[in-house]
Amino acid sequence: MPRVLIVSWEYPPLIEGGLARHVRKLSEALVGLGVEAHVLTRGGEQATVEEEMAGVQIHRIVEPERPTDLGEFVTWVERMNADMLAAGVELGDRFEFDLVHGHDWLVAGACDHLARRFDAPLVTTIHATEYGRHQGWVDKHPQSHIHGVEKWIANRSDRVIACSHFMREQIADIFGVEEGRISVIPNGIDPDDLPADDPEELARLRSQFAEPDENLVLLIGRLVYEKGFQLALEAMPEVIQALPNTRFLVAGSGTHEAELHKQAEELGLMEHGTFLGWIGDDVLHSLYRIADLTVVPSIYEPFGLVALEAMASECPCIAADTGGLREVVPIEGAGLRFRASDPEHLAEAAIQVLGDPELSKRMVEEGLAHIRLFDWDEIAQQTLDLYEGLAAPTDVRG
Repeated sequence: MPRVLIVSWEYPPLIEGGLARHVRKLSEALVGLGVEAHVLTRGGEQATVEEEMAGVQIHRIVEPERPTDLGEFVTWVERMNADMLAAGVELGDRFEFDLVHGHDWLVAGACDHLARRFDAPLVTTIHATEYGRHQGWVDKHPQSHIHGVEKWIANRSDRVIACSHFMREQIADIFGVEEGRISVIPNGIDPDDLPADDPEELARLRSQFAEPDENLVLLIGRLVYEKGFQLALEAMPEVIQALPNTRFLVAGSGTHEAELHKQAEELGLMEHGTFLGWIGDDVLHSLYRIADLTVVPSIYEPFGLVALEAMASECPCIAADTGGLREVVPIEGAGLRFRASDPEHLAEAAIQVLGDPELSKRMVEEGLAHIRLFDWDEIAQQTLDLYEGLAAPTDVRG
């Protein structure tokens, strides 16, 4: 089995977004298959330099809190890569790595240098692109810089992993990477990570946002433009008009948060819903359980993990017919798709689900069956097959 250095700018308990959870679940599942997985990551300002979690060897570098300004963030990323490279060189003196696996542009520089130093193949998982996030507007700094790094590392890597066929096509088209060097391996979902709380506790939580006889519509995730929450808010007046006992809950934070607040006020929605702000995983996962519908209105979505989390939590889900969501959410059955960037069609889908208890029940049942297609053990096996196709261990290790 190979010894692999996995490089990620985040890893639990330091969580900036979904990438941290992805890298953790993948690393742990790889260990379950016999891979010796080392993760090089950040630990914040007071890092524990080395630790073992669920069999994964974790090596953390000390880094200050990331800046909020995007221009400063690029400079901060460059410093982080220099520090990761220095730490990776020391690791290479202690361990003989068969392969380096980096996640996104954020660690591209360190991964490139380390793979060359180790004379090892480089695999890069591209979870999203700056081109996609900004609908192609990448001609100005810092978007142009990030886009350039993504294009360079995609072409530099021996193999690129995309989380969906949509992303594979995008990587091939905008970066000019041969499709034969891009492997599609989806993200996974572990229902055990989304346990059901005590019914009384869930009832107490729900009472903060809706009465027992009201519908509760959940919008959850990073509040950024490409996630399309503005489209869901635009649809809410029509939903409320058809089903007056409907309330909404927006959970998350991000650069578009203030604009969404303003939009809700202008639409007269503030008395019909709540903006909860940033929340930890414990509360976040419970929100699916208390909601009657989760809406995923993304304009750009490489995959669509929120939809799978909703299904795993027995919450009906409707999603935009775009990007990776087409591969995650069925057109009917386990989920329901509406035309992307179309608030009226979104409202129609929401009204259809909220107004039909039998449909909601059927979606929950089929959703629980559907998520089995995204098992982490299977995803880890696909990743290991890719590793072994690129690198053969140089010796037998105990």
